[in-house]
Parts: sequence; C-alpha cells; structure tokens
Amino acid sequence: MYATTSRTTATRDRGRMDYGRPTVHAVLDEAYHCTLGFVVDGEPRLLPTLHVRIDDTLYLHGSTGSRPLLAARGPDGLPVCVAVTHLDGLVLARSQFHHSANYRSVVAHGTARLVTDEATKRQVLAALVDKLGRGRSADTRPPTRRELAETAVLALPLREVSAKARSGGVLEDEADLDLPHWAGVLPLRTVAGPPEPDAGVTVPLPSYLRPSRSVWLTAEPMQGQHVILEPLELRHAEDLFHALDDPDVWRYIGSPQPRDVDGMADYIRSALAAAERGVRVPWAQRCAATGAVVGTTSYHEPSEADRSLEIGYTQLGRRWWRTGINTEAKLLLLTRAFEVLDAIRVTWQTNVHNERSRRAIERLGATREGTLRANRRRADGTWRDSALYSMVADDWPEARDRLRSRLLSPTR
Repeated sequence: MYATTSRTTATRDRGRMDYGRPTVHAVLDEAYHCTLGFVVDGEPRLLPTLHVRIDDTLYLHGSTGSRPLLAARGPDGLPVCVAVTHLDGLVLARSQFHHSANYRSVVAHGTARLVTDEATKRQVLAALVDKLGRGRSADTRPPTRRELAETAVLALPLREVSAKARSGGVLEDEADLDLPHWAGVLPLRTVAGPPEPDAGVTVPLPSYLRPSRSVWLTAEPMQGQHVILEPLELRHAEDLFHALDDPDVWRYIGSPQPRDVDGMADYIRSALAAAERGVRVPWAQRCAATGAVVGTTSYHEPSEADRSLEIGYTQLGRRWWRTGINTEAKLLLLTRAFEVLDAIRVTWQTNVHNERSRRAIERLGATREGTLRANRRRADGTWRDSALYSMVADDWPEARDRLRSRLLSPTR
C-alpha cells in the first residue's frame, strides 16, 4: 500500500479511492501517455508525454530543451504532478445531475529528477519502446550517443500516489426512476486498428503487433512445395497489384479491379477491416520456388461455434494457373480447417457462370449442394446467382489423399 498524505486523500467519494500498488501499477502500465503538471516562473504548465513504470519509479520522456527538463537539472529537482486516466464508459441518467462516467485514474505527486546515468537512461528508453510492443527494443536500432544526448528522462519515485475509479451503472434518485427517459451505460474502449507499414517496409508484421485472438481468426503462415501462405498485409499491395493486373482474374469478383497500387492497398485495407470484425481471415500467396507474390485467398465467415467456414476471395495471377499453387493452397487451407480447427463443414460459393471456378472446386472433392439465387452483389451493382459447394469432415480423408496424388501429377 502507498501511504496517504494530504495531497492523496480524497475529500469526497472516498469509497472510490485505492492506494494499493497492484491497482496503481495496472492503471499506469495500461496507459500509453500521461499528463505532466509543473510550475514555471509562477505559471502552471501541462505537458502530455510518454511514460513507463519500472518497479516503484515512474519515468517520463522528454526533450533536453524543454522547460520542465531544464528546471529538473537543479539540485532540488522539479515538483510535479502526474495524471493518467482511462475513460471506460459514459453513464447516462434520467436526470442531468446524475450523468457520470466510468473511469480508472492515477494521480502521483513528488519531485522529479533528471536521469543522468547513461546505463539507466538506455534501460528506461528500451523499456519505453518495449511498452509499445513486447520485444520491440530488440527489433530496432538503439539510440546513438547523439540521440541519447538529445533525449531527456525524468524519474519520479512513486510515494505520494493514489488511484480512483468508478464502475457500474446509473445511480438515480428514487423519485426519478419512473421518468420516461433512457438511462444506462455507453461503454468506451480503445481498440487498435490494422497496422499500416511505412513506405518501403518489406519485412513481415512482428508477432507483438498481431492481435491475440481465436485460432479460428488467425492467419497462421503455412508452406508447401509449391506455395507459401502468409498473413495478408499492406506491404503486399504493389506485388499483388502486378500479379493480378488482368481483367480475366477479376471477371467474376464482387469488387472492381484496382487500377493502381493505391487501389490495391484500399482493397487490402478492406480485407483487413473485415478481419478485424472477425468475418474474414486473409492470406497472401507466394510462389515457393521464386518467392513472388502471386495471389490471395481467405477463410470467410469462420464460425468456431458452428465449426464451419467458407473458403473464398481466391485470386491467382494468370501465369500461375495450373501450376499446382491453387491445388496446394486449398490442401493447406483444408488441412488447417479439418485437422487444426476441427471443422465439421467447409463451403465454397462461386458465380454460376464461372465454369473454371466451378470445375476447380469440384476437383477438390467438394459436393455441389445447389444454387443460391441473387445472394451476392457484383462489382457493377447487379446481383449474381452462386453455386454452393461443401465438404464435410467425413469427406476429408478421401479428398486429402486425392489432392496429394494430384500434386504429384505433372498436369496437377
């Protein structure tokens, strides 16, 4: 427990206060930024900045030329107040007076001092980078001596510190409970979007930037003799555009053909947004022999509860048709579906007029179940009829053996 002082003792709502280290540390560690308060020349100042906690010390990032850092150079340090707040929800009451918010916050008082020891400074900056992604410091260039000299770090011992939180629902006066107004809580959450690589980045997305989610929603890398499947990312846009720059590839696709690399990047963003919603698991396809990006494929509407998924959004550049890449990609996807995810049912849908696609699905060992009329929109806004195919777990062993045999055949 942190000791209470006159600056950390609440004058109202004392039941919401917490001085326990676990609570304080959890609030600080979850937040990526804080607000640093201090006084310069008799004037109050607030500075948003980054922070990291190591044990019972809070470290604050800054520039060596900033006012608080200059003031902290003195032997007496710099008196500061640091605040961190997570807003978890808006509480809407029947009366205006009882509107509130659910939150978790920490306020720390004390004297901050400049970190001058180089080893400690490097340790803190590495910890700050690792806070953005576990293992990130080992995955980046460390600061040079010049960069280290231009960066300042303040150390604030956590002694006068308190946490305060509100959770739960609406607190109303009994007389207001019958008022004909909506009341309740609007939850608020900070959610990371799909990572967007800088121009020229060719390395895969690091594991620490990938969201932790169900194996059903995870595009795990897979490799065969002909094809490599890797999670689809924006860095694939240029290569994928050139591989699929053919009207025949897009003839039966529901989306219009991208006209340039930026258009392909938008197409990939749409796929990644669907992945965030849990309705698509997209992969890029590479030729195992050359490493070239040759196409894309996906799981669509995976349902762990129903143990079913659809294989779709498959596009392969014309020059790689009938090379074994599509057959092996489907073998990898089906193996994962039936043997890793323990799926019961896998389906395909294709335009009833797309004879080439229908024949390819049938060669996989899928059974046509019928026609879904006007169930998907074409790129021109009209509606298509779809041929529906399926494969169930009982079909899989025979289909797997047939696909493996086909991959050994020169004609695939």
